[in-house]
Amino acid sequence: MISKFSLLRSAVISIVSLLAFGAASLVACAQSYKAESAATPAPADVAAPIRAQLAPSSIKVTGPGGALCEIWLRSPMPATGTGGSNGAILFGQINPGALVGVVRFDSKGADYREQTVQPGVYTMRYMLQPVDGDHQGVSPYRDFLLLTPAALDTSIDDMPPDALIKVSKKASGTGHPSVWSLMPSDGAPSSLPGIAHQDDGDLWVVFFQDPLTKPVTMGLVVVGHAPET
Repeated sequence: MISKFSLLRSAVISIVSLLAFGAASLVACAQSYKAESAATPAPADVAAPIRAQLAPSSIKVTGPGGALCEIWLRSPMPATGTGGSNGAILFGQINPGALVGVVRFDSKGADYREQTVQPGVYTMRYMLQPVDGDHQGVSPYRDFLLLTPAALDTSIDDMPPDALIKVSKKASGTGHPSVWSLMPSDGAPSSLPGIAHQDDGDLWVVFFQDPLTKPVTMGLVVVGHAPET
């Protein structure tokens, strides 16, 4: 017959094992992705007028498989939009079509629609998600960055939204632009740039201070996708 002491001892061991497993899982999750500043010059693939407007330092993102991507922000970033943070719009002070920065993917990535992005260099431009039935429920916020192959984007000027949507399809290789969701500063780490995991949606979000006239903290989803994809 198994004694009460043996049963209690087995129960305690099981609980301790579960707690240890949970703690190990949390540590592994926290170590899965990392974002840090790097003194990497902007890629030569970027057109000279755009490269001249980029910050001298980058944000390097690494993951379980090594380097994922590297981001160079535009600095300074002109705030010429007519709005600010307003409900579903977080960064209305940025004009739709405005250049926000450049990203280089060292390995394959996937956008917020789970569309593949091939290794290479892309510009990142601000765009608002349309308000229509096709996009309902994609994200609580309308702010996105659209990727465009660097070779097809050579001007520092704002790109007309229709033209941006068209050329961004070259980045995704589909009939939809390559869309990357922006997030508010909620949950941002105390030290920027940094990365945080959001359980809601299983997202990895890189947070940085966008060098606007009045700087704001911006989050960019680099791993994870919309719930309906």
